[in-house]
Amino acid sequence: MMPAKLSVAIRHQFPGFTLDAAFDAPAGLTALFGQSGSGKTTIVNAVAGLMRPQQGRIEADGLVLSDSHSGRFLPPHRRGIGYVFQEARLFPHLTVRQNLLYGRWFSGRDGADLSRIVDLLGIGHLLKRRPAALSGGERQRVAIGRAILSNPRFLLMDEPLAALDDSRKAEILPYLERLRDEAGLPILYVSHSAPEVARLATTIVLIGDGRVVAAGPAARILSDPATAPALGVAEAGAILPAHVEALEPDGLMRLTCAAGPVWLSAQEGLVPGTSLRLRILARDVMLARHRPEQVSALNILPVTVRDMAPDGDSGMLVRLDAGAEALLARITRRSVQGLDLQPGQTIFAVLKAVSVAPGSVGKGSVS
Repeated sequence: MMPAKLSVAIRHQFPGFTLDAAFDAPAGLTALFGQSGSGKTTIVNAVAGLMRPQQGRIEADGLVLSDSHSGRFLPPHRRGIGYVFQEARLFPHLTVRQNLLYGRWFSGRDGADLSRIVDLLGIGHLLKRRPAALSGGERQRVAIGRAILSNPRFLLMDEPLAALDDSRKAEILPYLERLRDEAGLPILYVSHSAPEVARLATTIVLIGDGRVVAAGPAARILSDPATAPALGVAEAGAILPAHVEALEPDGLMRLTCAAGPVWLSAQEGLVPGTSLRLRILARDVMLARHRPEQVSALNILPVTVRDMAPDGDSGMLVRLDAGAEALLARITRRSVQGLDLQPGQTIFAVLKAVSVAPGSVGKGSVS
């Protein structure tokens, strides 16, 4: 059985703005990332059937949703979509359980097992409550559950965390990771938050001025110096797959990754055997020609210079091969000259254990 996939290739002319975008969203979570006004929500609305593109074709798991050549255009209720908005939009007079079951009733099809979805989203203790008695993060989890129970072919999520404060975002992110890894549905996820995308996405589609700037696996897009301007240079970095190997008695955890061992502060819920994805900002990576001795930094990884790209007037982004993975370092041009960096050169990347913040450590694999 082939993995589910959403394919989008559309063109639409608005006054003063042209949307012209084509990409594939495979199983996993595909993030549409870009600044406000770049066309992300318009693309999602076209996929949902809330607007009809003038040209192009949209296909989900073999079902043609829209095709300008043949004139086919399925209305929203026949597309088999689970749509999660910024606001949860729950029915205030229904309990959580009733809100969850509404999606299955409305779809007219047997949806996912209620108990499995309740467990997946950690909302079993909320079933008898009404939306007014829930936090923002709890309401969003219920909205996601209702969408899954409608037995959708895919999920659309339009900035579902944008209305939440940082503590509520931290509450719901682990559930989105579980949803990505366990639901088995393609998820098209709109965001303009680089940390959110780095933690969740398996595929990234960068949107700028209505067009696809870059698209591909998250690890490749995030570590590419060419995409740094679209992501925001201050947020440029890479995601490094790792596994928790051991918890140390001094409060650190030892990780294994392609480049070697990495030590981080231990975090609740991360036990030996857990698969992680670490977001390492380019600005937090130092480079050395020789392995540093007697320094406080615990993480010193042997790397190879792949290529370099200018970053403004005085900066350079250096892409590094760390085993089978990539890292990105942001240093000055003077440092590049002082180190005499050249592609193919073996050097060392230095990373403090405290540089990787708790919000930059996510569960699950990169692909």
